[in-house]
Amino acid sequence: MQLITKELLFGQLDFKKISSDADFKEDSVREVIILPILKQLGYLQQNIVRSKTLIHPFIKTGSTKRAIKLIPDYSLKVENNFAWVLDAKAPNEKVVNSDNVEQVYSYSEHPEIRSTYFALCNGLEFALYRKETNIPILYFEMNEVEQSWDKLKSFLSPTSFQVGKNISYDTTAATAKPTGFDYSTRPLLEEIEVKKQAAKRHFGVHGYFTKQTWNVVAEYIKNYSKPGDLVLDPFGGSGITAVEALMNNRKAIHIDLNPMSVFMVSSLVAPIKINELTEAFNRVMVAFKKDAPTTNEDIRKALEKYQYPTGLSLPKASDVKFIEDLFTNKQLAQLAFLKYLIKKEQNENIKSSLLLAFSSTVTKINRTYHNSGSRDENAGNAAAFAYYRYRIAKEEIDLDVSKTFETKFKKMLNAKKEIEMFINERTIGNAQIVKGTATNLKWIPKESVDYIYTDPPYGKKIPYLDLSVMWNAWLDLKVTEEDFEQEAIEGGEHKKSKDEYNNLMADSIKEMYRVLKYDRWMSFVFAHKDPEFWHLIIETAEACGFEYVGAVPQKNGPTSFKKRQNPFTVLSGQLIINFRKVSNPRAIMKANLGMDIAEIVMETIESIIAKNNGATLEQINDELIIKGLELGFLDLLKKQYSDLTPILLDRFDYSDETEIFSLRKDTKFKTHVDIQLRVRYYLISYLRRMERENTNPTFDEIIMNILPLLKNGTTPEKQTILKVLEDIGEHVGNNLWHLKKSGQGRLFV
Repeated sequence: MQLITKELLFGQLDFKKISSDADFKEDSVREVIILPILKQLGYLQQNIVRSKTLIHPFIKTGSTKRAIKLIPDYSLKVENNFAWVLDAKAPNEKVVNSDNVEQVYSYSEHPEIRSTYFALCNGLEFALYRKETNIPILYFEMNEVEQSWDKLKSFLSPTSFQVGKNISYDTTAATAKPTGFDYSTRPLLEEIEVKKQAAKRHFGVHGYFTKQTWNVVAEYIKNYSKPGDLVLDPFGGSGITAVEALMNNRKAIHIDLNPMSVFMVSSLVAPIKINELTEAFNRVMVAFKKDAPTTNEDIRKALEKYQYPTGLSLPKASDVKFIEDLFTNKQLAQLAFLKYLIKKEQNENIKSSLLLAFSSTVTKINRTYHNSGSRDENAGNAAAFAYYRYRIAKEEIDLDVSKTFETKFKKMLNAKKEIEMFINERTIGNAQIVKGTATNLKWIPKESVDYIYTDPPYGKKIPYLDLSVMWNAWLDLKVTEEDFEQEAIEGGEHKKSKDEYNNLMADSIKEMYRVLKYDRWMSFVFAHKDPEFWHLIIETAEACGFEYVGAVPQKNGPTSFKKRQNPFTVLSGQLIINFRKVSNPRAIMKANLGMDIAEIVMETIESIIAKNNGATLEQINDELIIKGLELGFLDLLKKQYSDLTPILLDRFDYSDETEIFSLRKDTKFKTHVDIQLRVRYYLISYLRRMERENTNPTFDEIIMNILPLLKNGTTPEKQTILKVLEDIGEHVGNNLWHLKKSGQGRLFV
């Protein structure tokens, strides 16, 4: 590698004399300073566009509404896409904290540019910005360019941007092996079949508001890490990530602000001897059955003698005001007595294990317990889990406390037996289960984590701390005002704004980047309809230094009760977005599809409906989000299409039974996008996918894959597809195709 020196770039130029040289103006900065930098970064003549004229998309002046022209000095192309813009300024002009920054930002935001980066250089200073911040991500004085060159090149060289990604998809997870495991080339996993109730350690022990599917998490852990690696989940929730990491011979860090989450996971993995735990349970049960309060007088005395939660206010949407109103006096008395007996146990791990069964009992012994109606009276759930609010049941069911506790104990015991081979006294040191915030991971050393799999809160979907008050109160777990301030949600009792949520999520991603090792992966699970949140994740992750690799749709199993209640506001599946932390991350490029965003949205919706003869909200949402991510129009999508539901209900038929949108009877597809543009849209998408799989398809394979997507409107002839293909692609070998490279056709904006 050639060492960069000032002499190599600028010859014998004396920077000290530039500021006092009246003849060294903006044009000198262009020719003497900027061009050598661009050349050394690796840009060829055809990749450097000088003084490109842009028409301001919004503002016109004068009575004649004369167009305002924007003219960046340099627009730099990578694979024919405008990757960044650079403006030259005279040495006496500022490149930070000035109107010049806003001016060049406007160039990067222009619809014909839409670049990730913009930069200014005045001959003495160089400042590089990402378009979402007004603080430079790189600033240096030209006299010290040698010290900043490697950083500059990592951001702006042509190889720092991605068009296609050389990764492959696999239908099964690659089993991690001690040898031959290359972190940098792990495959993306296709959708994994859900085995939700097959693991006793996760099913039936204790409810929670959301749970990832255990076998999906396990496959991701095995694919992106190897035995002995450290796996982090900073939004730990029910603990699926941590438990599955430990079950697969990894180390685990589980973090959550909710003390209920920390208690659940700590108690589940707490090592115990099965016979000693069983003996303790029997002691508690004998004492409970002997003296459990049942008469009105006994209940009154028990309420005076034993501690139970009282006086705590519930969220405003609750049917009752205080926590004690969620229970009958009998339920309060018997639960308080049962908890008193458990707390008498001396062994802390046994005590916490029994309290886990007790807490799960509280889930059913309360006035918000709703029976499902489909099975016996025990087949229900607390309203906080089912409805995300404390709703008193219309028909209150008085379940037997001792029988419910016994059932919950057996489920907890079966879970302990299932995990004891992998999680025991010898291995428990591999687990760190911590109450804390994802926005502050300072206690975790920099670049010490091997893999991150996390499922963060989705905006205002679930106010976890508000809804956990019933369990936290019974378990004597404290939630502070600071906890509420740090909780990454929108809305809730503390009425957090979308901006507050966005900022907390952004801070969390920055911390995850800091603690992750280089060439390691982060899988970010998200299920949100609003493209703005997806855009936030991608922009923040890229700004930190993550490289986006790909997104995969993943179902969660059978449709939830909440989904059946709210088919248009709750998504039953999710996308798993995969990032890598690499030294030279490549930014996502923006393909020029020749269509405006409205055409893209309708074309995508109608095509997915045509392909599948009807499509669910999840299928439509996933298709748009993934294409928005991979073809680079997510930033446009978030501005105009925060919710697809009104469009879908207005233009298509919907079946309550199948949850499928379909074309209305006796109507045709309404998109009138030019056939060649439609073909172009799907060809680029398909060939991009093939590039990521490191595969060159044949023409017949291309036809087979894109024709089903082109059913809406006039189906094109093969010759039409071939004509477009020849414009954007090129032959490789024997009838194989791939996308054209830089300068070989107008593929990107």
